Amino acid sequence: MNQNSFAVSQSRALAGATFMVLGGVAFSLLNVVTQWLTMKLAFPPASAAFWQYAFAFLFSLPFLRKAGLSSMRTNYPWRHVVRVVLAALGVEAWVSSLAAVPIWQAIALVMTSPFFIILGARLFLGERVGGARWAATAVGFAGAMIILQPWSDSFTWAALLPVLSALLWGASSLITKSLTGIEKPETITVWLLVLLTPINGGLALAAGFAVPMGATLALFLLAGLLTVVAQYLLTLAYASADAAYVQPFDDLKLPLNVLAGWLFFGYAPAGYLWLGAALILSASLFIMRNEMRKERKLA
Repeated sequence: MNQNSFAVSQSRALAGATFMVLGGVAFSLLNVVTQWLTMKLAFPPASAAFWQYAFAFLFSLPFLRKAGLSSMRTNYPWRHVVRVVLAALGVEAWVSSLAAVPIWQAIALVMTSPFFIILGARLFLGERVGGARWAATAVGFAGAMIILQPWSDSFTWAALLPVLSALLWGASSLITKSLTGIEKPETITVWLLVLLTPINGGLALAAGFAVPMGATLALFLLAGLLTVVAQYLLTLAYASADAAYVQPFDDLKLPLNVLAGWLFFGYAPAGYLWLGAALILSASLFIMRNEMRKERKLA
């Protein structure tokens, strides 16, 4: 590998990490809005998921206009359908969990997602998962468990919903990764939003449809905008680097969500918050430095 190709690889690694971190910030803000709507304002979770992604679809229309109608074309319709069905079910599980448990608890439990992602990347995508990646993911998960301290809290079925959403989103993310090499980011993002709206609509009708008004409507508009931004950044992250590499950076959403929960809801999570957050940050930085060190040796 020459110096130029090394610089490109290093740039892609940095870009993947940056996109994932920025996506985590957007998702943290989105979680605050969603929990406020479902827990504080008691808006039905199924209807909340529908309106969030319906407005997200409207905000995604400029992407479609810029790319042209050709961006909607795909040779892999069923792959998109399966991906979005899994994502929609994950959304339903996640929104329902935010209606029942604090942000810090929900986000700590959803941190099981890297295990599903990395295992799936090895089994289905054929990606090489080295010891450093496994170790960093395990350390990040350990940090989440230190913050959560599940052994000291009384668990309910609602507390398991984030784990279910982690499994569903992990499977959806693997399909997304398989599409990034053959589809444009705009195509992946827009098709997700196009298909999510009718699927979530059907689930909302089955659970009892609710219509937002006034301030609630404004919050759903904000949620829709944040959804588009967050999903697009996630797609760019997976397009820039291996799924098993960028996933540990997703662990940074834990301290971000803990901080957001404390600022907006006054949640004081049990456990050693800063120790857990330090482990997560250290794991993410370690895997990035390790990746660049390997690339430097190959240069």
